[in-house]
Amino acid sequence: MANKRIEPLRLSQAIGPEVAQGIELDFIEDGAITCAKGFTAGGIHAGFRKDPRRLDMALVVADELCAAAGVFTTNVFCAAPVIVSREHLNGTGAGTARAIVVNSGIANAATGDTGLAKARETADIVAGFVGCAAEDVLVASTGVIGQQLDTKPFESGVPALLEGISDTVQAGHDAARAIMTTDTVPKECAVSYVSADPALGGATITVGGMVKGSGMIMPNMATMISVVTTDAPVDSELLHEILLSCAKKSFNKVTVDSDTSTNDTCFMMASGKACPSARIERGSRAHRELEAAVMAVCTDLARKIATDGEGATKLVTVNVAGAASDADADLAARAIANSPLVKTAIFGHDCNWGRIAAAVGKSGARFQQTDCSIDIMGMPVCRKGLNVEFSEDEALRRFEDSEIVIDVQLGAGDAATTVWTCDFTHEYVTINGDYRS
Repeated sequence: MANKRIEPLRLSQAIGPEVAQGIELDFIEDGAITCAKGFTAGGIHAGFRKDPRRLDMALVVADELCAAAGVFTTNVFCAAPVIVSREHLNGTGAGTARAIVVNSGIANAATGDTGLAKARETADIVAGFVGCAAEDVLVASTGVIGQQLDTKPFESGVPALLEGISDTVQAGHDAARAIMTTDTVPKECAVSYVSADPALGGATITVGGMVKGSGMIMPNMATMISVVTTDAPVDSELLHEILLSCAKKSFNKVTVDSDTSTNDTCFMMASGKACPSARIERGSRAHRELEAAVMAVCTDLARKIATDGEGATKLVTVNVAGAASDADADLAARAIANSPLVKTAIFGHDCNWGRIAAAVGKSGARFQQTDCSIDIMGMPVCRKGLNVEFSEDEALRRFEDSEIVIDVQLGAGDAATTVWTCDFTHEYVTINGDYRS
């Protein structure tokens, strides 16, 4: 499996210069969740969707019970599988698991006690076939809200999946395809590194991940559905700390349409197979390495969500610097990224910096307009709150790039952040107008 070395600047941008210092990660070409040792996976058409050509159920199974963590939506209308999986992770997001099952097509959200019973039944079905306790199965669903989940597809689909799941890359790809809804492409990533921590004896650690998400995306503590695996030897409490920290700086910095899903879930399992005799200690070199690897995977997946936003033609990266606080930086960046006027201007290749200024001005972030500067695609368009003459022809040329970068300097402090979004197109309205059909 060929590896491509992450450029130092890219790694630094993804995980921060302090974390990246002295750490070398390799992106695994064609990487998947099955790249980490100790896991098998697969995807199948189980019958949740009408189209038999669409895979609609994914299963990820650990060779044995292992450390697990979860981060979930904060939406009050949270789905039944979110409630059940929280319970299975001790209500804290940290515990153990043997298997993760995800269905697409039906969200099992806003389904009351019946939906809760269906989610628990799903865990029971998977546990029976895998050979573990129901509490060791994590469940997730994505799709239409308000419809009851039929569990019969699990009864036939799980044993069929177990006959074909494997640790191959193709099996990982099938799992990633099976969790898609309005996504146009599966989203996967894997990295590896050789630990420099003497406690791990030069072990090679791998982190792999898959995610689905294209619309109803402004996650709060996670993204729509994501599964991350690692063969690092780490306990569940530290695993949860790492996952939570990385989700806040990656998945939680994505917005397609400012809506937080009812089903946002991010799971992570750690098999420990890379170095079974060791254990990563909090604050150690090995801890820092693993967090860097998880952050790199989550950042890559987060950018892929924004790139594949419903109907999107452009990935949009919003960088805000010079904020008075981290909260102010986030307010300003999200105001820009969520602005329909900014997003439609980008779709129209209109270098209308006034829309960006208006979004920042309404955000609630503290700054003076006379201190504010704005660049679009590296081109200065505003300095000290005033217009800077620029070439419209050059602006149109730069808008041909697949990624549009907006840089805003508030001049009010040292805090900074990055948020990823996409443009708004006619297709976004078409997709969401026809979603239930």
